[in-house]
Amino acid sequence: MTVPPQKPDLPTRFTCAQARERARQVVVGYNLPAVLVDDVLVVVSELVSNAERHAEGLTGFDITVRAGQIVVEVSDRSPRPPRHQPASPDTPGGFGWRVVTTLAPATHLRLHPGGKTITALFPLPASSPPAAS
Repeated sequence: MTVPPQKPDLPTRFTCAQARERARQVVVGYNLPAVLVDDVLVVVSELVSNAERHAEGLTGFDITVRAGQIVVEVSDRSPRPPRHQPASPDTPGGFGWRVVTTLAPATHLRLHPGGKTITALFPLPASSPPAAS
């Protein structure tokens, strides 16, 4: 059985700003293009805010760098998958999932007891070794 990613230190109320800061802390040691860092932070914001807004609350958040990629995992309580909203100039919002899948095309959904986990993968450029300490 797959268990959603959870951190013992995840606060009860974990905000988008906290998630972005944690993401920044993880990627800071890599020589990454600014546009990639920005893309990761936008996806983190979208996934965390959507978990709170549309999916009964955030239950897990993790970001790691492994196997040549940045891996963002966000879990929530809802088994409903995100969906693309039709573009409508008269209706605000509804573009979050489209933004996520555009910036991180290797995005996967995993259902599990108690909800779902969305994993967004960002390949690292070949010239992005960890920064020397």
